[in-house]
Amino acid sequence: MSQAPWWRGAVTYQIYPRSFMDTNGDGVGDLPGIIDKLDYVASLGVDAIWISPFFRSPMADFGYDIADYREVDPLFGSNDDFDRLLAKAHRLGLKVMIDQVLSHTSVEHAWFKESRESRDNPKADWYVWADSRDDGTPPNNWLSLFGGCAWQWEPRRGQYYLHNFLTSQPDLNYHHPDVRRAVLDEVKFWLDKGVDGLRLDAINFCFHDRELRDNPAKPEDKRVGRGFSPDNPYAFQYHYYNNTQPENLAFLEELRALMDQYDEVAAIGEISSEDSLATTAEYTSGRRLHMGYSFELLTDDFSAAYIRRTVENLESQMLEGWPCWAISNHDVARVLSRWGNGDASPQLANLLSAMVCSLRGSVCVYQGEELGLTEAEVPFESLQDPYGITFWPNFKGRDGCRTPMPWNGGVHAGFSVGDPWLPVPAEHRALAVTLQEAEPASALNGFRTFVAWRRSQPALRWGEIRFLDTPEPVLAFTRRHGDDTVLVAFNLSRQPVTVPLADATATPINGHGLPQGELANGALSLPAHGVLFARLG
Repeated sequence: MSQAPWWRGAVTYQIYPRSFMDTNGDGVGDLPGIIDKLDYVASLGVDAIWISPFFRSPMADFGYDIADYREVDPLFGSNDDFDRLLAKAHRLGLKVMIDQVLSHTSVEHAWFKESRESRDNPKADWYVWADSRDDGTPPNNWLSLFGGCAWQWEPRRGQYYLHNFLTSQPDLNYHHPDVRRAVLDEVKFWLDKGVDGLRLDAINFCFHDRELRDNPAKPEDKRVGRGFSPDNPYAFQYHYYNNTQPENLAFLEELRALMDQYDEVAAIGEISSEDSLATTAEYTSGRRLHMGYSFELLTDDFSAAYIRRTVENLESQMLEGWPCWAISNHDVARVLSRWGNGDASPQLANLLSAMVCSLRGSVCVYQGEELGLTEAEVPFESLQDPYGITFWPNFKGRDGCRTPMPWNGGVHAGFSVGDPWLPVPAEHRALAVTLQEAEPASALNGFRTFVAWRRSQPALRWGEIRFLDTPEPVLAFTRRHGDDTVLVAFNLSRQPVTVPLADATATPINGHGLPQGELANGALSLPAHGVLFARLG
């Protein structure tokens, strides 16, 4: 139906390996567990999987602090296990994308261990080191996203090192050409293995301001951060100098040049800047990233107006790039809790999945989203996330979206025979895969139906988008691909609605599995959590 590359319009299923499936009883998911469940993933009808980090790590940030880019951490298995995973996924028709955390490493990485020893060793400048001010305080006012100062004193060198995240995650110095070459060589290792793509964590954090200028203060009414604790001082600054530097564009072009040596591989960049949509448009223009995604639809703001404004804002700036949308991931509260306002019905779960899968772009779906899981309530004594522990009780961190996948209704939900690293709430066991597969009206079966139907709709996968003027709670737009134009409308409320919409010759398209509305006599009528998919012309 199209010669578009596989990643355009693809639905990618994010797997958080710690919480997907445990096969050895240690309470932590592993690569053999992913292998065991790949048939399930393929049954969802998705195009690809994205696996969060599984590399050797002390796990201070659960794998986003890498000690060796080329080795699978024994907690998750072995490099041979990854090879088996890749081979099985490809047999099932699934592309495989892996997380690459390029802006920083763990303090346990060999590069950092050498760098911190002296100011004149071969890797002395591989990380961001700076002298103190005359009074011994850090060189500037930069803050860590996880709370507090972004500088850590290292007595071996008598200097501070930069960490935009945890103190155990020192930032690499991308101004050094040897660092860029070394990082690209680590990426090449996995491309040579045959992975189909990369999800690039915090990709706009690679470079810092050479002059180490202070970030300016942000007015109180502007201190809005996606995923931040309301009292996190990180939101008190404009982050003009500790990330998103102009030099990063040339590095992205170097990375793209490497990827272009391989057939049909793609990169998704995670972007969080002062203007994430503008940065996403910039990072996906020319020969840079294939796709970019930000946190704009990972907020608490759930309205037709906000979704439209966000997408139109990006569309107006992204003249040649390709977006990727997500409404849940491993860093934010699950979408049914953020947007449900107490409604966690399978009908709403299916509506939200259909909505994000109907926007122009590709989509990342987080494990459990297809089940309609809500955010788990994890008691303080069970918390694992250092972010949540630091900001408790105002902000409880990310553990609530990272609890184990419920495969059956058993005591540990079929995830492990041992005690899971995070508890599985009873309400998740009631939504287990085995239970939902037996229920035709479940969120899981609704998700499968929609994703399979979407494959047959080229306008939804590759078409242009144009929004229509409709009042809340209706989100409406058209998708056009060639001569095929599809009218799409969503009722974001749990009550039936009728809104004015100009008459058009519209032929309903069925098979998507959601409650279907109708357009007649200048009015669009939609049932509760209902949709309209209709072909125009």
